[in-house]
Amino acid sequence: MTEARVEARTGRGESLLGERFAVFAECLLTGVWIAVASLPLVTYPAAFAAGARHLGRRLAHERGGLREFAADFRSALRGGWLVGAAGWAALAAVWVDVQAVRAGLPGGPLVGAVGVSALIGAAVAGLRAAALWRPGASWRSLLAGAARRTVLDPAGSFLIVGGLAVVVCSAWFSAPLAVPVLGAVAAAAVAVEERYRHR
Repeated sequence: MTEARVEARTGRGESLLGERFAVFAECLLTGVWIAVASLPLVTYPAAFAAGARHLGRRLAHERGGLREFAADFRSALRGGWLVGAAGWAALAAVWVDVQAVRAGLPGGPLVGAVGVSALIGAAVAGLRAAALWRPGASWRSLLAGAARRTVLDPAGSFLIVGGLAVVVCSAWFSAPLAVPVLGAVAAAAVAVEERYRHR
């Protein structure tokens, strides 16, 4: 009886533990793909979108691999590179704010705190938008919806912030560890969006 329930849940007759380990391994592999696709720096939104779509296919037990990831990446790149450039511009603005704090300018700590908080919120909204990206989707509308969900679903947003914190801690401990963890962040964004959809 228990085996039948596990088989029904996994869909392929694997044990539940085996299925979970396979998903974890797929997340780590997807993290490597995301890191490689993000090397041109402005391509990270498209890379996360393709990674999230790949993990969604994996969870739905659909076929997909590197070829499908690359096709999704090329499609997401059409508007995604502008989102990536805007993200780097926001990071530069926050860096200027932090320098103002360090220089001791009046009001600097408040401006710095607001800037860092806004940057974290933008990163969460970007990941939530990437989790819902589909070929032909408009990045502008995805980001607008993701910004609303970032505010309306603080629990989900904090889960994604936790995933980003794990990437930062992994990079601080050993930079190569941060690469596969990127896939876990993409999986967290997919899970948060799925959770929000079923609320």
